[in-house]
Amino acid sequence: MERITVFDTTLRDGEQSPGCSMNVQEKLRLAHQLDRLGVDVIEAGFPIASEGDFAAVQAIAAVVRRPIIAGLARACTQDIERAWQALKSAARPRIHVFLATSDIHLQYKLKITRQQCLERARDSVRLAKSLCNDVEFSPEDATRTDPEFLFQILSAVVEAGATTLNIPDTVGYTMPAEFASLIQAIRQRVRGIENVTISAHCHNDLGLAVANSLAAIEAGVRQVECTINGIGERAGNASLEEIVMAMRVRPDHYAYDTGVVGEQLYPASQMLSEITGVPAQCVCSRSRHSPGWHAEESADLRDHDAAVSWGPRFEAGAWQTLRTSCARFALRATRISIRSARAG
Repeated sequence: MERITVFDTTLRDGEQSPGCSMNVQEKLRLAHQLDRLGVDVIEAGFPIASEGDFAAVQAIAAVVRRPIIAGLARACTQDIERAWQALKSAARPRIHVFLATSDIHLQYKLKITRQQCLERARDSVRLAKSLCNDVEFSPEDATRTDPEFLFQILSAVVEAGATTLNIPDTVGYTMPAEFASLIQAIRQRVRGIENVTISAHCHNDLGLAVANSLAAIEAGVRQVECTINGIGERAGNASLEEIVMAMRVRPDHYAYDTGVVGEQLYPASQMLSEITGVPAQCVCSRSRHSPGWHAEESADLRDHDAAVSWGPRFEAGAWQTLRTSCARFALRATRISIRSARAG
């Protein structure tokens, strides 16, 4: 079974969600939990952004030794050198360089030409590679970038030494089939693509972050960027727990594995909620349940310490459940409602 790399950006992109700011000690505590969870990459922060972010990345890099520790940097010398200063004590450091590539960003935000963008991307990745062997590149707003130009940029950064190409749906604009087609085109058109990992980073503005991430995996992506509880700027990021459990519940459709330890999903979700004060979404919360026609099966859940209904299995009358051995999802109560065949 093929392995999907889980890149957790709760401490970086997730923290951009309103009300989700964390101090150094809180980030360090959550980083240890992400390590227990088994994520492959922890994006610990954006070192140039503030002294606090630099200190958090540096502290995490020094003590969390199993996963790759990534630091974000804009495509400029100051950012990249600052990221490396924060990361250099890591056992497995990664510099994550990003640069906007869509015409709307080039014209109105960066005020540069396509050629200048290409040169800046290539030179920045080359600089990052001179400091760190593991370099990820993200063309910001990739899903609204002219595809031909996107292929040129990606080919240039692969030649410059990038080891991971991350394709972000920065404003949550794309549709699953459209995103899958873009990933397939990248696999066909980018020079040297066979030597790098393709990644996806999806936002939830249209409620499709998880759907787009799963579509990208089916199309050939082998790293997925996500956050605990789906936190992130605007409508949030792709939810780590939803992506992982979709693959675990439906291996018939998603024949992929991750290193995520299911029993640690609920503790991770609860820890984040405790630190930020922002409640978890349903998939990792202790949801109340008032069953209807599936009451007969749901009533049996009271005999287990935790479970959640996921819909009918092929066996008639049976309902598939995820117990604590899989995901530590919990039900506080199972109620018989007026919609139930058992209600009298």
